[in-house]
Amino acid sequence: MLIVTCAVIRNEADEILVVQRGEETDHPFKWEFPGGKLIPGETEEECIIREVEEELSVEIVICTKLSEVEYDYGHKKIRLIPFVCDTLDEMPNLSEHIAYKWIEYKDLMTIDFSEADIHVAGNYLKRQKIEILKGDQNNQSDNLTIDKDLRAIVNNMMSMPEAEWVAASAIENPAIFIKLYEYSFSSDKHLSFRASWTLSKVCDRYPDIIYPYLPQIIDSLGKIDNESTLRSFLRILSLNDPEKINPRQQGILADFCFNLLNSGLSAIAVKAYSMEILYNLVFIYPELGNELSTSILILMEDGSASITARGRTILKKLSEMPLKPKPNQQ
Repeated sequence: MLIVTCAVIRNEADEILVVQRGEETDHPFKWEFPGGKLIPGETEEECIIREVEEELSVEIVICTKLSEVEYDYGHKKIRLIPFVCDTLDEMPNLSEHIAYKWIEYKDLMTIDFSEADIHVAGNYLKRQKIEILKGDQNNQSDNLTIDKDLRAIVNNMMSMPEAEWVAASAIENPAIFIKLYEYSFSSDKHLSFRASWTLSKVCDRYPDIIYPYLPQIIDSLGKIDNESTLRSFLRILSLNDPEKINPRQQGILADFCFNLLNSGLSAIAVKAYSMEILYNLVFIYPELGNELSTSILILMEDGSASITARGRTILKKLSEMPLKPKPNQQ
């Protein structure tokens, strides 16, 4: 039996990526979730990250694991191990498939999938419906037992509707917001990522709610060893006006983001949010504009399609922005 991993990849709009096989394959012109065979010595998580990078040149963050699917095609038997993943990359670079498209999850069952992938799609939809129902049945934040129940919900959260519901609860109930903030610094990397991701959803609606916590977030950036949590914190910072933080922390933030932008080890999402933060800082410190433009141009030389597109957007905004003069120093 072949052991194969696959990824249900979601973008920021909560759309799902599906890819189409070519004519000279086992399942000609069928659609599937990207993935591939497990290599001896690697973990399932390492396998799916490698396969998606090789097939699509896309960076993913693993969010959760779905039920395994075993299927007998007659000429082969496979055990398909699906992961639900998030990405910022919108434009895959196809190396093994002939087409791709982003679809809403409700349209999954309209796709002409390979047989095993049909079961993966069904399991994802079943999980999605359960999470939505859970939110409907618990639409009052007072029903949460703060800490125990909230920790369990955050740890098991996988759908955008549930994250939106928890975010709405945090806006209504400060105790929930505070717990999400505390969980974001947890040594449990999964809990930390899900909590910080939910905090970023809170900030989508009310960026000012995080303002009292920005100094601690900025001072902690260099100590965060969970790249997924760092991604969420940078997203939060990109949504906030840097004028709300003091000059010392503006400097810390600028140095940190330039280091990420110029590092060959930083993930695409981390670089993308660093660009946005630095762009916002240019309004305060116009002299950063040339350094930011140079860093983006260097990054675009060997960057992926998605980071190149982000870079062009920032460069265009830099060329058009009306720079606000700094106040005269007394």
